[in-house]
Amino acid sequence: MNRGASKAPDLILTGFMGTGKTRVGRAVAQRLGRTFVDMDAEIEARAGKPIARIFAEDGEAAFRRMEAALCEELSHGGGHGNSHGSGYGRLIATGGGTLVDPGNRAQLMALGTVVCLTCQPDEILRRVTRPGRDDRPLLGVGDARAEIERLLAQRQEAYAAIPWQVDTTGRSVDDIAAEVAAFASVETLTVHMPGREYPVQVGSGLLPHLGGALRAVGLASGTKVAVVSNPVVEPLYGAQVEVALRAAGFEPVPCLVPDGEQHKTLDTVAGLYDQFLASRLDRSGLVLSLGGGVTGDIAGFAAATFMRGVAFAQVPTTLLSMVDASVGGKTGVDLPQGKNLVGAFKQPILVLVDPSVLATLPPEGIRSGMAEALKHCVLADPSLFAELESAPANLQHPLSAGQLARTIGVKLAVVEEDPLEQGRRAVLNLGHTVGHALERLSNYELRHGEAVAIGLVAAARLAVELGRADGGLPARIAALLAVWGLPTRCPAHDVEAIWAAMAHDKKRRGQSLRWVLPHDLGDVRIADDVPPETVKSVLRAMQ
Repeated sequence: MNRGASKAPDLILTGFMGTGKTRVGRAVAQRLGRTFVDMDAEIEARAGKPIARIFAEDGEAAFRRMEAALCEELSHGGGHGNSHGSGYGRLIATGGGTLVDPGNRAQLMALGTVVCLTCQPDEILRRVTRPGRDDRPLLGVGDARAEIERLLAQRQEAYAAIPWQVDTTGRSVDDIAAEVAAFASVETLTVHMPGREYPVQVGSGLLPHLGGALRAVGLASGTKVAVVSNPVVEPLYGAQVEVALRAAGFEPVPCLVPDGEQHKTLDTVAGLYDQFLASRLDRSGLVLSLGGGVTGDIAGFAAATFMRGVAFAQVPTTLLSMVDASVGGKTGVDLPQGKNLVGAFKQPILVLVDPSVLATLPPEGIRSGMAEALKHCVLADPSLFAELESAPANLQHPLSAGQLARTIGVKLAVVEEDPLEQGRRAVLNLGHTVGHALERLSNYELRHGEAVAIGLVAAARLAVELGRADGGLPARIAALLAVWGLPTRCPAHDVEAIWAAMAHDKKRRGQSLRWVLPHDLGDVRIADDVPPETVKSVLRAMQ
């Protein structure tokens, strides 16, 4: 996650002259109780003269050096601040050209969330040429309107590199400040893969900004975007996504796949290829998944294989896909013999996680997602596990944006260590060896998260039986799962049938199943030496 030297990530406002950075910045700082740092005012105070005089007497190059020095200082926690400060993060308003410099941009974007204010040229002209305004040295020559258009064109690429854009044209300061303040809760996680990296953006209300987020990762204007969704999600969010994409200059093409695990097949992928061809998608295009884990798996596998690979992005709409399926790059479909037996690694260029879409998710979907979130707590975040133990289950707001980012961060840390699942990444299968078998035996009527919940308890009980965990661990895990209404006992399938179903698990090594066993919260290890009879005994005891 992007963290600066402050107690919380900073919020940085940038944009062209006249877009309202200073006025909006002060209003947002007051709303959030943050220290306000106006970079232009800071430079004027240090130089002892206004910016217009710095340009006239010292030249623009000298001013840009002052900007760069201040960016460097801010990146290390410096900068005095002007008002409204409690030290809880900062609200930094940059000059209009500050973040045009890639070095400045990288330093300030590393501090937290950057929001770019935009405005129509005519409105900018009106604002900066009001009577009494003579503080715009870059407009001091020739036709001001033409100069505004020239500078906007010159800076277009730099501004487009900032995902969050807020149009201030014709709006009140209070209205703009309310929208900007919402970005204070955005969490940005950067996934580092061999030879590349991509962002996972987490925050409520981000869906309308999807187009800007895609532009910021380099997707070219005019790109055709195949929006892969399903009949449940598309009516809810398809139109909003289309508007966001068109506003950013992309060409969205809706593509539908059936909903449900039973449709995660090669036949469905073949149907998606037909839709891609009919829409004239080519290798310059993008496949965007808008849906849950099944939709993401199908869309990702299709993106990995269509024309030998096209770009891919994820907008998960279920809690399960937010914390698990949408990150890590694993895609695939099922065969009659088992889950995810055909697949490919396909890293996205962007994952945009907007928890506000969970408002339309049924309670059983929230519970299923919480199983994976709790699995991540068992893997590597005991403190979050304890936080959730001390709070009641809230199916309307299951996790804050910060908690959601923490659960995603657990998976990302493992994925970065082992991007192609050659070793350490296998720990993410905690609870899945039993879980996948139970899903298959139920003909996928048992939800994935429900199956994983049972598998988590089974893994903990196996660890105890083998003398590798404290006897109280299974009960502690089961108790928190039960708070969220998740099952903790094994369905009454024949135990031999469950064992046979596990025989098709792709995590096998020769004749042995690989188990992921929790020795304690935050201490999970891989085991290949679990006796079959011990497994069967534990499953019988759980029925």
